[in-house]
Formats: sequence, C-alpha cells, structure tokens
Amino acid sequence: WNLPHPYLIQFVGSNDIIPFATMKFTMKIIAACAAMASVSAFAPNTGAFGVARRSSSSAALSMSEKPVFDQEQFIAESKEMRLKYLEDQAMFALKIAVENYGNAVFPNAMIAGDVVITHLLGRMGYLSSGKCKVMVVDTFHLFPETIPFLRSLEEHYDFKAEIFCAEGCPVGDKAAYDAKYGADLWKEDIEQYDKVCKVEPFQRGLKTTNTDCMINGRTRWQGFERAWIDQFENAPIGGGLAKCNPIAYWTFEDTFDYIAKYNVPHHPLHAKGYPSHGDAKDTIPIPEDGSTKFVDFKFEGDKTPWLDYASERKGRFVGLANKDGSTKTECGIHVAGAEQTFDRDLWEGGAVKNLATTEEATAATKTGKASVVAVYAPWCQFCQGMEENFEAFAAQADVDVFKFRGDEEREFVEAELNTSSFPTINVVKPDGTIVKYDSEVRTVEAFNAFVAETLAGVTA
Repeated sequence: WNLPHPYLIQFVGSNDIIPFATMKFTMKIIAACAAMASVSAFAPNTGAFGVARRSSSSAALSMSEKPVFDQEQFIAESKEMRLKYLEDQAMFALKIAVENYGNAVFPNAMIAGDVVITHLLGRMGYLSSGKCKVMVVDTFHLFPETIPFLRSLEEHYDFKAEIFCAEGCPVGDKAAYDAKYGADLWKEDIEQYDKVCKVEPFQRGLKTTNTDCMINGRTRWQGFERAWIDQFENAPIGGGLAKCNPIAYWTFEDTFDYIAKYNVPHHPLHAKGYPSHGDAKDTIPIPEDGSTKFVDFKFEGDKTPWLDYASERKGRFVGLANKDGSTKTECGIHVAGAEQTFDRDLWEGGAVKNLATTEEATAATKTGKASVVAVYAPWCQFCQGMEENFEAFAAQADVDVFKFRGDEEREFVEAELNTSSFPTINVVKPDGTIVKYDSEVRTVEAFNAFVAETLAGVTA
C-alpha cells in the first residue's frame, strides 16, 4: 500500500482510493487484498517471465480454470539471473587477482570448478596473454585421461602449463618415481605420500612461479571444511600469499550449469560417472554403478547424488584414513599448517651448523680443515628419518658438521656437492676433495666409520 493521506489507502496496481477513517479493516477490504494479491502472483502487470498481461477482473475468474504462471520458465530464468551474477562476481575477483597482484598463478586440477575458472580466465584474455600462469601437479597416480586433457586445454585456450612432480623425478617418469620413493608409498604412509607427491611439488610450483596470489576452485558447497571460505583469504603457505577463490559461493550445480551454457571443455571422466577426480588409486564413480553421468553437456540419470551438499568429493580419497584414524577428506595442500610439511627445518639443536648460502657452502669446502656436509631437503622422508642419528653424530664428532638445504639450490648442489638426491652426506678433506657417503645405513656408528676411513692418514 501507498498512503497518500492518513485516512486513505491506495492499493498498488489499482486506481481506487478507499476511505479508511476508522482504521479498522472490513471484510470488503480483506477480500479486495486477497484478490489483488492473487492477480499479482499469477499475472504481473509488467508481463515479466513471459506471463501475458491480464485484466484484474478476468484473471481472478480464470485462475481456477488455467493458471497463467509458468513455474518452470520462472525457475529457468531465475537460475539464469543467478548464474549471470555469479559469473560477474567471479570475473571481478579474477580481475583483482590478476590486475592488482603482480603474479597470479592458477594451480589447475581440471575438476569441474577448475575448468569453469579456466574458461573465465580465457574469456578475460588472461591465459593467452600470459597474465595468469597455470601450474599442474602430477602425482604420478592421476587418471590416464588427465594429462592428455590438459594438453587439449592448452591448445584450446592458448596457454602452456608448468607441471611439477615429486622432487628429483623427471616429469612423466613414473619409473623414476617408483625407483626413488617406492610404488607403494601411498599404501605405506599416506601422509608422506601427500608431502612428496602433492604438497612439496605444489609449494615448489608456487615458489618457482614467484606468485603473490594463488587462484583455486574451492567452494563452500564442497563440505564443512570449506563452508566459510570467502573469495579472498590469506593462504596457510608462503607467509602472506593471497588466495583467490573466485567461485567460493557457487554450488556444484552452478558449475555444471555454466559448463552447459558455454559448452566448456571438461574432463572426460564426467561422462564415465565421476563427479570429481584426483588420483586413480582412490577415486570412484558416484554412485558406484556409474549411473549418473554428464554427457554432451547434460546429465544422464539421477543428478542428485552429485549435486547434494558436500557430494562433489564423495568419490575422492576412498579407503584412505589419516594417522589419527579419521576419514581422509583433504590432500594436505589447502589445510592450515600445510607449510610445516616442508618449511620445518631439520637439525636445529646447534650441533649441526647451518650453511645459509651457496657462498658459505663453497667456503666450507676450502677452509683447509676436514668437515662433513649434509645436503638435505626438510620435507624429504629420508632426511627426516636420519634426523636424530645425524644430530647425535654431530654432537660427538671431532670435525665440523654442516647442513645445506639443497632443494632450493639444485644446480649448485648437483655441480658442487655430489648431489642428485636427498640426503647426500659428504666428507670434505682438508685439500677440498669431497667424498660422498653412498651407504643407506645412516647410524652414528656408520657415519663415524666412514669419516674415519675417508680421513685415514690425512692430517686435518
């Protein structure tokens, strides 16, 4: 109602002004209200949503015969309005991430949300221009369709992704990974597997690309662990690195609506019953019979098992548990404290002296005194495994014992410190000759014996 006068009521949509001196509703006015409300619900004057204009007298009479409100059309147009808003909102966030920060990077896992972000970045010209870099982590356990799909995206959007994998292994060389870490590492120690195959390569990728803003496809709809994320937040890695979640407020249905709207290239596993994908070893279709699929940009079967809240990742991490016995729901990349898996240093008790730079490492080999230098990476399971013994060795050794972090200076340690993998233990003779310890036995006794043998007859 509009109230042009304290004692008059005018109904919206009507030219009638009714006296209202007593301030009490009469049955006539109530009936008039009901009639007008019915007319506006089924036949808006504006003709919006495809509903034709109808006079108030005819509409009220015909409602019982044939409702003119097209519910399906209303829902479809409402969803389109929502999706358009989400698109604009996501692109605004991406613009801030790319334009306001100097070096945005998109770690692309090629799941449904990620292909939406890829398309948005492509629409904005950030991929072909190189303004936004793309990195991919290859765990050596991905589905066989994943890397070929990446290559098709590169061609489609005109960009080149940088692939990162377990330290010391050439990209795509699963045999090298098996030889170095063991094919069954994920069965033996899932947390160590996450560090080696996911967290460390991911972190190394962020450092290598020198990013200050990481773009990713996490959403609130994915589950309680992510229920309160916003479009921007500080990541738990890198000390102040910004994290942009452009589709944070999207549902899983929104992502597929967008994919269908723009014919977005998406992972072939969606057509095989997988709502999401990661490692082939622990990912299954949902439902397990594969009856729900996304084929030719539309769903086949009952889509609710995919689109229900927190259902997107139901088929991920199947059969895996954390060390505390809880069900595994995260790979470790996005959880708070993830940086501790490689930023926690080793041998901080003081017995092992730190060589902070390549210059210090070089100088340590030219002192004219015998010493021991351990080249290491703090995230490496083998370095961690010898942490206690090497600390004890250093505490009783009669030569200086040093450590040098090699994963951040790979070319230097390969060329100067005999290092092709971690850990590498070197004995430095007084004349600067460097002798590598080749045994896998890393006990105090073994270290003492090697030092004594290498320096036998040598005057330090």
